[in-house]
Amino acid sequence: MKSLKRASPPVDTLRLAARGVRGHVGVRPKRRQQWDLTPREAVALQKRMRSRLVVRGGPRRPRNIAGADVAYDKASARCFAAVVVMRTPTMEVIQEATAESQLSFPYVPGLLTFREGPALLAAFAKLHHRPDLVMFDGHGLAHPRRFGLASHMGYILDIPSIGCAKSVLVGEHAKLGADAGNFAWLVDRGERVGAALRTRTGVRPIYVSPGHRVGFQAAIRLALAAVTKYRLPEPTRLADILVERLKRESLSRAHALDRSMSRPPRS
Repeated sequence: MKSLKRASPPVDTLRLAARGVRGHVGVRPKRRQQWDLTPREAVALQKRMRSRLVVRGGPRRPRNIAGADVAYDKASARCFAAVVVMRTPTMEVIQEATAESQLSFPYVPGLLTFREGPALLAAFAKLHHRPDLVMFDGHGLAHPRRFGLASHMGYILDIPSIGCAKSVLVGEHAKLGADAGNFAWLVDRGERVGAALRTRTGVRPIYVSPGHRVGFQAAIRLALAAVTKYRLPEPTRLADILVERLKRESLSRAHALDRSMSRPPRS
């Protein structure tokens, strides 16, 4: 068990209105990605890409930090994505971007990026600010093939990235102390893949793992520095709120349209 001290910057976490700027350029992939693959082809692609990850370094003082999250609607087979960009050290929200897409890849554990990736990339393409770091609500190296959502998206966007997950996907860890900042390495099949991190005293840990261009210690430091009053780092917490709102509003509009189409015409 180890411990790090959490930074406590002044924050205004309730200002969720995005601020746009002129000269939109978007954050686009630096590496090409084919999405229409079979599950077998997707596994092979993960294994090839995994060997190209950079698991070291990390920004010392990132200026713009993004949080990214996705949500699904099984009934309509829709995927919703949200990205929230925050400016440090005040943790002010400077932009939000959302997108949705039709799901085309089947549900296969360990291959969720192939369902979520297109919607996430569409949301990133709407950003005016290129993040110095992206925190994904999901895993990076803490994945059966060491190539979870944070690693995959960080690699094709070529942006430092970490995974900040609410639950364990692979691996085990030692018992943590109750105080904020305590962490224990997450180990899978004898290999370190991330850490269980206590972000608030007395609350359940989160599971942090490097994605791309970030090392293990830096991933813990960056995740802890982005925590404010809640268990989750603020960028992913706000992305979760935003994507659930997007899903709710989108489905509400779709249901309203269905009701209007089903009404008999007036005579």
